Amino acid sequence: MSLIVIPDDAPPVLARSDAVAQLRDYEHRIYPTLPANSSELAARIAAAEAVINIRASTRFTAEVFDACPQLRLISIWGTGTDHVDLAAAKARGIAVTNTPAVSAVAVAEHAIALMFAVARQTVNIDRAVKAGEWPRAMVQQLHGKTLGVIGTGAIGREVARLGAGIGMDVIAWSFNQRGSYAWVTFEDLFRRADVASVHVRQSPETMAMIRAKHFAMMKPGAIFINTARGRIVVEKDLVEALRSERLAGAGLDVFETEPLPADSPLRLLPNVVLTPHAAGITREATEAGLAMAIGNVLAFKAGTPMHVVS
Repeated sequence: MSLIVIPDDAPPVLARSDAVAQLRDYEHRIYPTLPANSSELAARIAAAEAVINIRASTRFTAEVFDACPQLRLISIWGTGTDHVDLAAAKARGIAVTNTPAVSAVAVAEHAIALMFAVARQTVNIDRAVKAGEWPRAMVQQLHGKTLGVIGTGAIGREVARLGAGIGMDVIAWSFNQRGSYAWVTFEDLFRRADVASVHVRQSPETMAMIRAKHFAMMKPGAIFINTARGRIVVEKDLVEALRSERLAGAGLDVFETEPLPADSPLRLLPNVVLTPHAAGITREATEAGLAMAIGNVLAFKAGTPMHVVS
């Protein structure tokens, strides 16, 4: 394998990790900035046989592949593949791998943390106390409430387990219904859930699948959590549901546009807790995921590719 390129280690995670030592004996190049455009990405990886992709904002299109005839593998750090043209990769004989389930615990813990932060109004109360106030907010408890899990992959299953562990009644909907959950229809989940938490992948099938009619079905005072992908939800419909206080609040780690634009109305809503697409970024999950992403490259080099998506 002539060259392994990491075109988008920005902010740096791989370069500062313990996992990078696995590349010590291989020719590799790490770029500490994001490529400005597809032409710059193609220039960075033009000589590469394998690419380790760090940031989902780096888009691998058919045009990029056309400019990189030596490319044979894209190893994604993470599970999402919506930034890679999988059909174009397959047509050109480029394998795509990811790191499934490695961040499941981290993302699930973050989803539960957002639930608590919204239900207990933690952020607003913290600000008030720091400002010299002594508020007595009437907050919600989660024990005894119904948690609706949308998607029961590795993350959704962990969220369901943690939710049950704090005394929530768990109901679930998924494209593939495996496991002993209280399965409900998509619409019934929104009608019944006190907290609805999204854990499906972004795909043509899931884009904008949650919109105004679903928020209208939810109980007054319900909470909406999204740690999956922003474009699964029609963001303007969610904003309206929050502005009208149809929903008690939302905890969001993902957005239609990232980073979140300065003029986003979500920034001004007091009943929303926002985090910067960071649910899976714990030291433990990061090291394990980077090691797996590198391991996928080395396995490919040995002729036994692992965790192949396409």
